Amino acid sequence: MTAFDDLHAHCAALGTRLFTVTKLDEEKALFARVFTSHPVEYPVSGTKPMEKDGWYDTTIAGKRTFVANTPPEFARYFFDHALIVSLGLGSCINVPVLDGGRVLGTVNILAEAEHFTPAKLAAYETLVAEASPALAAELR
Repeated sequence: MTAFDDLHAHCAALGTRLFTVTKLDEEKALFARVFTSHPVEYPVSGTKPMEKDGWYDTTIAGKRTFVANTPPEFARYFFDHALIVSLGLGSCINVPVLDGGRVLGTVNILAEAEHFTPAKLAAYETLVAEASPALAAELR
């Protein structure tokens, strides 16, 4: 079992319905999916361009969790927002994985709308923080 599998299992127990991990390639300004709970809709071979927008400012430059509890909050940043909604998902968080202050990638957790209450957000961030050394090793 990889660090990704282990973290996914813990997040699923909190209600996660879609879980992916992306690796950041800053030189190519690209994110590559390296783990997915939904290989049909979000295959591991998938990539996403890195846009320098509000999501980037929060998650990559700011090194903080991006939180969107409704589709309108994430639709302006995610080109695949219609697919997300079609899967019955309406909220997401993107938690940066840090290694010595550098963002290596993100853990992307999605669920129904309004899922990420302050208590649940804290629980997810704790899980990612506890897994960060193993996640960073997988993403290097």
